Amino acid sequence: MTSIQQIGIFSKPNADAAYEIVPRLLEWLSDRKLQCRLDEMTAQYAGQTDGLPREQVPEGCQLIIVLGGDGTLLSAARATGSREIPLFAVNLGSLGFLTAITTESLFAELACVLAGQNKISKRRMLHVELVRGDTVRATYEALNDIVVTKASIARMIEVDAYVNRHFMCAYRADGLILASPTGSTAYSLAAGGPIVFPTVEAVCITPICPHTLTNRPVIVPSDVFISIVNRAEDASAFLTVDGQVGEPLHEGDRINSCRSDHFIHLVRPPQNSFFDVLRQKLKWGEG
Repeated sequence: MTSIQQIGIFSKPNADAAYEIVPRLLEWLSDRKLQCRLDEMTAQYAGQTDGLPREQVPEGCQLIIVLGGDGTLLSAARATGSREIPLFAVNLGSLGFLTAITTESLFAELACVLAGQNKISKRRMLHVELVRGDTVRATYEALNDIVVTKASIARMIEVDAYVNRHFMCAYRADGLILASPTGSTAYSLAAGGPIVFPTVEAVCITPICPHTLTNRPVIVPSDVFISIVNRAEDASAFLTVDGQVGEPLHEGDRINSCRSDHFIHLVRPPQNSFFDVLRQKLKWGEG
């Protein structure tokens, strides 16, 4: 990691713990002559009014501190974009597979980062395009997943799935998830998908409550081209990226996904392995 001179901070809204943590954190960073760029929520917790829009926070930063849960981290990752600035994610109490640093270890772990005594976990993203007719209507970068799901008033949707332009399956289901290894412990896991080790180069295709019970999750290599064609009527299906952005789909819309050129870099506690996190979050036995 390059020498750290400026740090960006993102915070979860309505997090009571942040009112105590943020002032302490800013004082700790100031004592070490480090400059900070705060998003609007972080500034509010600090009693300041000069917070920045989230997309402006990463400019000129060598580290991003995220105070919250996995949702806040996904928002920070989207704002960071292709800059690939390391993200130091602190869990403020909710279930989080990505935010493995606790509030109790915040300052000790941060001191390790400043001393260069940290490890970085590189998580590859998914690139997705929404194509309507012959026009690319939108593009996204996803850290966790790309989801086509039924709208609130729809019963079931129909989508066709293609892998490397070969027809795979016509799904009738509540939805379909394309999950990265990072996203395998998110929505895909809740829908019955497998847990995939973070460094495995793969994508998991997971149906949500499929009408045909033999439709099971399928793992494919990450370098394949996946295309999902929406067969549901206009506004009956919805595209969601990382559970945070997206839009209603039209019949015939095509969602194309491939391996992104970009990675998210997560600062991980040196003593914690992926399986340590699984045991903690999923309440697995210690063996």
